[in-house]
Parts: sequence; C-alpha cells; structure tokens
Amino acid sequence: MSERQNSLNGTEVSGPGHLSARALPPNACLILADGTVFEGYGIGSLGTAVGEVCFNTSITGYQEILTDPSYAGQIIAFTFPHVGNVGTNPEDVETQTPHARGMVIKGSITNPSNFRATQHLHHWLQSHNIVGISGIDTRALTRQIREKGMPKATIAFGEEHLRNTQNLLNEAQNWSGLEGLDLAKEVTCLQTYDWVETSWQLERGYAERLVERRHIVAIDFGIKRNILRLFADRQCRLTVVPASTTAEEVLALNPDGIFLSNGPGDPAATGVYAVPTIKVLIETGIPIFGICLGHQILALALGATTEKMHQGHHGANHPVKDLTTDKVEIVSMNHGFTVARDSLPTDVRETHVSLFDQTNCGIEVAHKPIFSVQYHPEASPGPQDSHYLFDRFIELVDANKN
Repeated sequence: MSERQNSLNGTEVSGPGHLSARALPPNACLILADGTVFEGYGIGSLGTAVGEVCFNTSITGYQEILTDPSYAGQIIAFTFPHVGNVGTNPEDVETQTPHARGMVIKGSITNPSNFRATQHLHHWLQSHNIVGISGIDTRALTRQIREKGMPKATIAFGEEHLRNTQNLLNEAQNWSGLEGLDLAKEVTCLQTYDWVETSWQLERGYAERLVERRHIVAIDFGIKRNILRLFADRQCRLTVVPASTTAEEVLALNPDGIFLSNGPGDPAATGVYAVPTIKVLIETGIPIFGICLGHQILALALGATTEKMHQGHHGANHPVKDLTTDKVEIVSMNHGFTVARDSLPTDVRETHVSLFDQTNCGIEVAHKPIFSVQYHPEASPGPQDSHYLFDRFIELVDANKN
C-alpha cells in the first residue's frame, strides 16, 4: 500500500453505526485504486462495495443525496461534519431504492434531533444495504480527489472483509469505472406510470394535483421525485416512461412537452439508444427541457460531445451565470461528465456557465423551444434560485400548445 491514512488518534469516533467508541480498532476501510488506505469505523451495512469516490459539499440533505439516482456507481464523501442530525424519514427520498455505492463521513453519525425524523441514519443505511465508513480524514480524501481526480475505490465494513486488503485493492483496480458505463438502464423505471404528487408543505405534507392544464412526458434516465413534484405544482399531467422508450412511443402519448431527466453514468453510453430517439423528438417542434444527464444527451443529439471531468461538481453551493439575463444563481449540482463547450454547433447557444471552472451549464436551440441545464433546478437539497426554469419551460409549452 502506498499510503495509510488513519485519523482516529484515540479520539471519539463512530463505533458500530452510531455508537461512540474510544480507541477501538478500526473495523472498516476505504481503499483507493492507487493503494491509499483510509481506516475508520463502519456505519450502515456490513459488506463491501466498489465505486467512484466523489466529495459532496452540501451542508443539508444527505438523505436526498443518497437517494438521488444520479449517484449510482459512486461512493459519496460528505465534507460537512454534521451528518445524521435530522435523522431520516420516508418523505425525503428522491427514489425508493438508493443506488449510491457507499458513504464516507468524518465524525460519528449525529443522533437525530428533528421532529420529522422516523429512523436513525445508521439503521436507514442498513435497511438499504449501503456500506459506510466514519472516522477518516475527509479533508485529506477531498484534497486527493482535487489533485488526482475521482478515484475508483473499494469500501469495506466488517472484520471478515478486512482480512485481505489486497483483494479489496484488486477489486478497485479491476472495476471498469464510469466511463463507457450505461447506468441509466439500472435506475430507470421498468414501466410507464403517472405522477400526481405535489411539493411538501409544513403541516400538510404532500398533496395531489387536482388540475391538469398540459401533458408532460418525462423520459426517466434516473429521475428525482422533486422534479416531478414541481411539474405537478404547475398543473401538469405527468407520464413517466423508461429510458429505452422510442420516439414513436413517446409521440403516441400526445405530449405537450417532453422532459429529459437527470441520471447516472456516461452520457455517451446511454446515448447509444437515447440519442436516436431525441433526434426524432427534436424535429417534431414539441418543447423539450433537459436536466443533468438529459442535458448531456440532448447536446449529443444536437451534435456536441461530452467528456469526463477531473473531479466533477457535487454540492449545493455552485455559482452559475445565466447568460440570457446576466444574473448569477447558486445551484445544486451532481455530475462527473460535461458538455464540451467548443463542440456546440452554431445553432446551439450556450445559456449558462459555471463560475467555478467555466464549464458549460446550459444550452438552447435557435428558433426551437428546446433548452437544458447541467445542474439541478429542483434542488432537494439546495437553493431554489433556479425554479424559474420550470416556469420558462411551461411558458414554451403553453405558447406552442396555443
């Protein structure tokens, strides 16, 4: 092993799940493909998992992050120290079955102190078979990702899994990584369904849409529930279809607008079957709105290219400039691939740009009601600066419909 990071130093760290322990021997580790070992204490489920490690800078919303299908294939390292303080509940999930490979935190899981909590985070992780580790130096891990990029890694919890660290290292090194990996097919819905739930409100919870003024067909590459809720808030009838749905099947539903959802994996891999569909839909003149993976696949269908990022964007504090208004908004992001700015064709205009690294964050098509953004305007978690994009899309839908 090239390096061994151990941040325990006899201080109080997490024992089994949420129980505090002092100077206990480590029972979990995170092994990066370059041989770096981070030792700590297991949380969640016993076992091992392989994935790509990314760091997330959000200070709220760990449950929404862990249940975001866009994190399929990834081990999430949280940079914020207080994880677990609001517990978990069945309302704050973005999909029923989480697809994140693992979870990394510095301190013990904080005991919940929120009136909405129904389950401790440790037990919630166990119930979803998510392997986690606490008590490691997340600053050192984050610095390494910033310097060397997002690594392949194996996370392991339990003495029997730690007996042969060489096998764990081999697992990390032999994993394919996210490039060339179509993960949308693993997280998409299996059959078409309708959505009627609106946004959560204090003392009311969720409600159902009562009025429908327009019909939106959402292609599910790994859709988050709060996206659907924001459409339902705007009196949209919603039909969600699997990622492999053909253009003919989409058009047979007679949509007023088409939404291309977020999702995980390499857009070029998902684009093998999704791009031909979207090319046909572009030619119909029906308004199209894409988010995250949907943005990337739309760009591919328009003739642009995508590329893997060095460390990606993961957090709820990213500044993005809307070039159509010259306003700056703080947004929530989760992506490891990006649209290459210099590959955009002449009839595609860049509308948003990251103020962190100048990467592309939005496009629109000239003379067509089509646009997309790289970030998550629905938040959950994160700021609501970008909710206006849903209104912008609805305006295009209504204008086209009338």
